[in-house]
Amino acid sequence: MPRVIDCPTEESWELAELVEALETGGFDSDDEENFASWGTQLRKLANNRRFLAEMMMTELKQRCAGQLKDNQYSAQVVLLHAHPRSNFVLRANFWPAMKDSIVRHSGPDPFFYGVPHDHNFSFLTVGYLGPGYWSDYYEYDYGQVVGYPGEPVNLRFVEKARLEQGKVMLYRAHRDIHLQLPADAMSVSLNILEASHSSVFRDQYQFDLEGSTIAGIMTRTSLEPMLGLAAHYGGEEGEDLLRSFAASHPSERVRWAALKAQAAAAADLDGRIAVLERGTRADSRLVGAMARREIGRLEAARAWLAGAHLSQ
Repeated sequence: MPRVIDCPTEESWELAELVEALETGGFDSDDEENFASWGTQLRKLANNRRFLAEMMMTELKQRCAGQLKDNQYSAQVVLLHAHPRSNFVLRANFWPAMKDSIVRHSGPDPFFYGVPHDHNFSFLTVGYLGPGYWSDYYEYDYGQVVGYPGEPVNLRFVEKARLEQGKVMLYRAHRDIHLQLPADAMSVSLNILEASHSSVFRDQYQFDLEGSTIAGIMTRTSLEPMLGLAAHYGGEEGEDLLRSFAASHPSERVRWAALKAQAAAAADLDGRIAVLERGTRADSRLVGAMARREIGRLEAARAWLAGAHLSQ
């Protein structure tokens, strides 16, 4: 489960103090001990019981201009600080109860309630307001996972716990899994997140807890649909680009997306399968597994089409 950090401090900080400390104090999201050491500073911000309300009132008075300009998250998130040259992001998250009107009208999906998942980035969190959301916590060994849907995974249940007010936890990328459950009443948490351009190329998984398998890859980038456009409309330059991406892109998921785009642009079913067969011989375990899975799906479609033709 996420690492619980004991932070027995009553000191209160302003948001600007935490930002300055992170910018000048050697924050390193790649070092777990360094990341964990910032728990006390995050708790100091959480001890400030007025800063968030004041910030939200200011935003409301200017029709949320600051949030509309810089906040790329969903409406559940209030962005506290982000800068292109910073290696961290500060945010506040709202966790409504099932009885709250926003859940009754929009459903639980926007809050990831009931969706077991890991994270492709590490972050510190602290309970700020309310009783806090619940989670069933699991751990797994990311290094033993290929990453294809349906893959068996050794999920180790740890405990059910709640992010109570003042409780500080470090969620570790590619290790901690939680089935997030609604708070008993509206709650708010504060986060320090690592800010990395490479995180979009790291896989985040949804899990099937009953089957102990990967249910799907949650990470999405605009690059993947663009590869499909390159395959169909990019001409020779597009073909060269796809070959390069399929052979050597640092992200295995992008390599698979490039190969799949090449296959989708083939003239017929046999041509698609021929492209995918190249993927079964790739160095990447993910590309190989996904290619074999897709070939099986296409062969099943071939049998169905042949049967439909004969029945006419």
